Amino acid sequence: QVQLVESGGGLVQAGGSLRLSCAASGRTFNEYFVGWFRQAPGQEREFVAAIGWSGGARYADSMGRFAISRDNAKNTVYLHLNSLKPEDTAVYYCAASLLWTDNDRQYSAWGQGTQVTVSS
Repeated sequence: QVQLVESGGGLVQAGGSLRLSCAASGRTFNEYFVGWFRQAPGQEREFVAAIGWSGGARYADSMGRFAISRDNAKNTVYLHLNSLKPEDTAVYYCAASLLWTDNDRQYSAWGQGTQVTVSS
């Protein structure tokens, strides 16, 4: 099993950027796809992006301002949030899955989440 810890959230002005990190522990990390999801207050959790071991990535249609990357030597996946808008305010979670999927129900390991707040 893999354990995940997110960091890098915070308060940023609209138009700004943040880099979220997802640090993984567990010797089987390279077997997993890693995804980022977000959940705003009163809304359902939504898929943001996912990345495979070799760096292949997929994004939700509305997430063109974001970029996902992976440093396997550091067991870390990053989510680069650019040109942030107030509507990007949410708790961002990373998760791991053995499947190449954007369905949160198919992710078996989750971090605790990191808050991103974008002020106007």
